Amino acid sequence: MTSNGHESGKPLRAGDPRELDGYRIVGRLGRGGMGTVYLARDAADRAVAIKLIHPDLADDESFRLRFAREVASARRVARFSTAGVIDARLEGEPLFIVSEYVPGPNLDQAVRGGEPMHGGTLDGLAMGVAAALTAIHGSGIVHRDLKPANVLLSPVGPKVIDFGIARALDDASDAVTRSSQLMGTPPTWRRN
Repeated sequence: MTSNGHESGKPLRAGDPRELDGYRIVGRLGRGGMGTVYLARDAADRAVAIKLIHPDLADDESFRLRFAREVASARRVARFSTAGVIDARLEGEPLFIVSEYVPGPNLDQAVRGGEPMHGGTLDGLAMGVAAALTAIHGSGIVHRDLKPANVLLSPVGPKVIDFGIARALDDASDAVTRSSQLMGTPPTWRRN
């Protein structure tokens, strides 16, 4: 458990890696469209998060190029606003990205499992997310999937994560959004 009571990882499953390029894998943090995120320890025994890319995606050359651009974009963002990129494997097998581990729940978990936020806590959250978006956009990046699950509540303030479908603002050659294309994560709620 972290100091704020948040679980720091689930047990590894059969078939999960136990080591990647010197990073010791110690638990599972989650799974998304691009791959599985693991809690790991670096050579200095510091906690890091490793997103291991799905092999099916890694086999696609256009995905590999996009992934390399997205890692470069994420490295440009100020670390106060996101989990900073520490390392990445952009060639060979398997593809992965290593970032700072942020102890704490995501905003979705906090809202569903706790008391409603209000007052200074809510103001601080809103200002922290706004500052993160300013830093992200100031680095020339559009996130495209900002949602409560992609806002981590760290002990020092919110951190916006998961640039899996982020795009550089200056990347006009990549026709990302088409009129019939859905970007981001579709909501699971319904309006009445």
